[in-house]
Amino acid sequence: MIEVKKLVKRFGLKTVLKGLDFSAQAGEFVALLGPNGAGKTTFLRILSSLSRPTLGSVRVAGYSLPDESAKVRARLGVVSHQPLLYPDLTAEENLQFYARMYGVVNRAARVAEILDMVGLEKRRRDLVGAFSRGMQQRLAIGRAVLHDPEAILFDEPYTGLDQDASEMLDGVLRSVAAQGRAVVMTSHDLVRAESLATRFDVLTRGAIVASALRDDFQNSNLMDFYKKALAA
Repeated sequence: MIEVKKLVKRFGLKTVLKGLDFSAQAGEFVALLGPNGAGKTTFLRILSSLSRPTLGSVRVAGYSLPDESAKVRARLGVVSHQPLLYPDLTAEENLQFYARMYGVVNRAARVAEILDMVGLEKRRRDLVGAFSRGMQQRLAIGRAVLHDPEAILFDEPYTGLDQDASEMLDGVLRSVAAQGRAVVMTSHDLVRAESLATRFDVLTRGAIVASALRDDFQNSNLMDFYKKALAA
């Protein structure tokens, strides 16, 4: 689903990603972990076609980046720090707009399905500008899965959420991941990542330095794995 080989990204004289290799298959939920400045957001921006790689091979859903960006975007969902919603439109109007943009068939039924999935059906006619941060993030996830993408990218989706909103978002993420998509999420919340993801990759110094499956943590935990990976 996502295949990355020897990815290099430079900004001027600074090399942020240094020959990074990565893959994620359908049904995998990968938590991408690492310290600030490790290159996690840069990596997701490249996967989402918002930034061009300097060197290396990047393929999403069988299509190459950056040459086939339009085809990748049609098969990809992205949730970033910004919800990318229109505050002067209702929740329903936002999803209708994106449904038209993506060419979704049976738009009314699909929008209703998504609003129900993210728990906003009763607020569908409320302006998004009046929504809490947690509600906006739930609607942003709805926007990202509206066109039934094959892969979804989450860049720190819990940023700015309180405990109640985070717990609601847990359920939405599990629902999204259970539908067989390839999911990649960056996060600093190791406890939450451990409860959601099936695989954990540590990105530091411009490369993936360690990878583990959830089942590998029989006599340890994600925090132990993460600390050892950074210290290696």
